[in-house]
Amino acid sequence: MSTFKVNIILFGIGNVGSTLINQVLASQKYFIEKRNIDLRFPIITNSTLAFFEKEGVQNQWEANFAQASIPFRVSDIIEYVQEQELENLIFVDATANETLVNNYPELIKNGFNIVAANKKANTLSYEFYQQIRTLLKIHDTSFLYETNVGAGLPVIQTISDLHFAGEQITKIRGVFSGSLSYLFNRFSAEDVSFSTILIDAEKKGYTEPDSRDDLSGHDVARKLLILAREVEEKFEFSDIKITSLLLPEIPQISTKKEYAIRKEILDKPFDTAKKAQKKDHVLRYVGELDLIAKKMEVKLVSTPNNTALGQLKGADNLIEIYTKSYGEIPIVIQGAGAGTEVTARGVLSDILKIAEKIKIKESVFM
Repeated sequence: MSTFKVNIILFGIGNVGSTLINQVLASQKYFIEKRNIDLRFPIITNSTLAFFEKEGVQNQWEANFAQASIPFRVSDIIEYVQEQELENLIFVDATANETLVNNYPELIKNGFNIVAANKKANTLSYEFYQQIRTLLKIHDTSFLYETNVGAGLPVIQTISDLHFAGEQITKIRGVFSGSLSYLFNRFSAEDVSFSTILIDAEKKGYTEPDSRDDLSGHDVARKLLILAREVEEKFEFSDIKITSLLLPEIPQISTKKEYAIRKEILDKPFDTAKKAQKKDHVLRYVGELDLIAKKMEVKLVSTPNNTALGQLKGADNLIEIYTKSYGEIPIVIQGAGAGTEVTARGVLSDILKIAEKIKIKESVFM
């Protein structure tokens, strides 16, 4: 029996994209022997350049990319795939690029399945969200994005499975940000200023390049919106009440450079919030989707330190899923919610799910 070849068109070779390639190369023999699937990378791109290789990625892909990459448009990718008659296509979006997402409809129309670490496609207008789902049905292709919430944790799959099994989900609540989890887990447990921990988190690579993106609460809100839409709620981003951690009393900072040297202005408000708590309470930044009241909120809360949220450590995520059947006892998913290795592994898991689906579909028509 011949090996089933799957062609991955990878957009983005930053931390997640490059780690994904290396994970595939390290496990390629295993996938061929155990699953009869040969994952190949005929095209690898960054934001402006693409490397085209007919025979797939070899172990020297970084050198090859540096030497032979050329400027491209997405239409060039589609044209190349058609000329080479490449089949079993999976487009992997390992970027955070909103412009790239606008190409999803055309890619689906041309037979591409999609795996995305990029959250943008699921958090734009509900009209665009529905357009993507309609096209997927018409063209019988798949779109997986487990890493949009919780990196490698099975959050989206669990919620989707519960919902489409007829379970009534009443509330979803938790800490959805690895960076903010790290900040408040340490801040609550240590006698150290908030800005000191924030700078340490930046150095460790836990935050976005500009940590104001984390503190704004928008990333948590996007994850909440994705989960709301996963249970077929027609929410828009503007429906979410967001209490930013860039508190009103903090003076407006105009540039990233100025922000880098003035983080201590964050210290007083958070120190005040910490001291104002009840005894044995800790601060946590949570997202909450109430499906009974039909509302979403992102906010800083004080919770007892003996609760599941209160006992969080490191940069872990913790998501509580409340349902009608389970009552007051939530399903809890906890673990590393950030990190290059776990995110890349989550993307790879989605790739393999689609590869198996394509393989089964093709065997039916053989």
